[in-house]
Order: sequence, then C-alpha cells, then structure tokens
Amino acid sequence: MPDTPNLTIGKLAKATDTKVVTIRYYEKIGLLPSPRRTTANYRTYERTHLDRLRFIRRCRNLGFTLEQVRDLLRLSSNEQQDCAEVDRIAAQHLAAVERKIDDLKRLASELRRISNLCQGGGLTADCRIIEALSPNSK
Repeated sequence: MPDTPNLTIGKLAKATDTKVVTIRYYEKIGLLPSPRRTTANYRTYERTHLDRLRFIRRCRNLGFTLEQVRDLLRLSSNEQQDCAEVDRIAAQHLAAVERKIDDLKRLASELRRISNLCQGGGLTADCRIIEALSPNSK
C-alpha cells in the first residue's frame, strides 16, 4: 500500500488486524486522530492513520499500556527530542515484563508440581489438581 488515501474503516481494520470498534475507541481516547469525513459522513483514513495504527498495534501486542503508547506517540512526533524518556518507558516496561516472566516461571513450576500429584483416571471429586487449586488448599 504505497499510497493509501481514503481508506474506509473496514479496510483500515483489515490492513492492521484491528477491530472496527477498537479503531473507534482509539479515536475516542485520542490515540488515533479523527479522520476526515465524506459528504455522506463516512470516515476516510489516510496513510498517516494506517502507520499510526500499526505503531499502536505493535506497542499493544508487546504489552505496552495505553498510557505508555500515548507517551511513545507523543515522543515520536518530535524527532529532535532527546530519547531519554523513551528509554525510561522501555526500561519500565522491561521491568514489568521480567516480573511477569518470573511469575509465569513460578506458575509453571507449581503446575508441574500439582500435575505430578494427579493419578489420572479418577473422579474430579478426588482430583489432586482441583484440590491444590482450591482456596482452602495448603
């Protein structure tokens, strides 16, 4: 799509693998600028919308919060600015990702442990996994 003027919301959604309702939400909260409207009041999106939405989707797929995405968009719009703030946001996100990885490793270990308790073939009433997951378990 070298020059993609006048995309409909459906084509923009398909090009970015984003739901239409999500695009409208991003417009509502100011992450995506409002598009021009046709005389029939249809939204028409430009290449800048496509590029910006792809950036937003990439950030969201990598787990950045909407507020972090908003900050990264703001910072990316000023190419002459020092990137220290971008580095801070990335470092903050990295720390959160590493905490999640640690939590997932602990979860995997616990699931391995309780899976080893299962004899298989029994009734769920006697299932050691269900027992271990229950709030009253030790």
